[in-house]
Amino acid sequence: MNDTRDPSAAAADASTTPDIFVTKPALPPLDELIPHLKAIWDNGILTNCGPYHARLETALVEYLGVNQISLFANGTLALVTALQTLDISGEVITTPFSFVATAHALLWRGIKPVFVDVDPRTLNIDPAKIEAAITPETTAILAVHCFGHPADVDAIDAIGKRHGLKVIYDAAHAFAVDCHCGSVLNHGDLSVLSFHATKVFSTMEGGAIISPNPEIKDKIDKLKNFGHDGEIKVIDTGLNAKMSEVGAAFGLTLLDRIDGFIDRRREIDARYRARLAQVAGIHPLGDAGEAKPNFAYFPILVGADYPLTRDQLYFHMKAHGVHPRRYFYPLITEFPMYRQFVSSSRHDLPIATQASERVLCLPIYPDLSDQDVDRVIALIEEGAD
Repeated sequence: MNDTRDPSAAAADASTTPDIFVTKPALPPLDELIPHLKAIWDNGILTNCGPYHARLETALVEYLGVNQISLFANGTLALVTALQTLDISGEVITTPFSFVATAHALLWRGIKPVFVDVDPRTLNIDPAKIEAAITPETTAILAVHCFGHPADVDAIDAIGKRHGLKVIYDAAHAFAVDCHCGSVLNHGDLSVLSFHATKVFSTMEGGAIISPNPEIKDKIDKLKNFGHDGEIKVIDTGLNAKMSEVGAAFGLTLLDRIDGFIDRRREIDARYRARLAQVAGIHPLGDAGEAKPNFAYFPILVGADYPLTRDQLYFHMKAHGVHPRRYFYPLITEFPMYRQFVSSSRHDLPIATQASERVLCLPIYPDLSDQDVDRVIALIEEGAD
């Protein structure tokens, strides 16, 4: 099987079967959302931390098992504000194997990212590499729970304490994930979530910061509202990063169904694993020992013993109406704004580099049918022939 054409070259072969994309937003029934929209129309409050914003914060604190949560318009603004809240400057050690927003937040705050390699089993930042990269300019660690699998929080938190560094977790993928001691979101100084439409839990666009106490939450909430402290006092150069009431209402409606959505993701994950275990050269990424996963993504690594390269398989699938994604390719360090840093050298990032060249995330979302899962698997099996 050697169909390596770009999908546009195979348009004539396309069937009438609907395309399958890597993800699709989970939507609550419209008739459940409409009463909330009517209430918003009736009270005329669209933003500025209104009643739906407050209700969603309360509901998420209870559901996630965290101390404090501050809602944001998106996860990137939440990351930028988390760095500002902790007064981070200088150098921050982070991973090259993530969505580019992780590192962009550092540049927005004038911080130098220092990239280190990842663990080959989890593709999360390698704690041993963190320790080796610490300099007198290092002020923090920005780790990622990649694909929703927890980073080594015990080791990373211990490094932070030992060296006097702040620890922030980019937990964009880790909604409702528990590690060995409860919610993974309770680790570090702050954790940041994304509620983008493609995430396990969504507010259409949105994000959040998990914080340990009311004092830090109060600072976060001021910074996300331009830095305002009352009507006439401004404490810092904050952003306008507040979540809208419509987004909060959407999130509240979705939260009622989130357990069922995660259960369906679990079923899809199991179906992939059972069938792909029979395909030589296809290696689904394992868990990281989490007590409660969320099945946010289904990444595979395409090995040298599979007949096609990762990119050949990618284009073969796209040519037949299935659209996986190469998360995360290229590495953050390959983008022009990051190539200047010494830590961006591919020579020092061999595991992350290899992963970026082999990884492929398969479609997974609650509405994906068993028949569509089988269609995805059949294309991978076809590539092995």
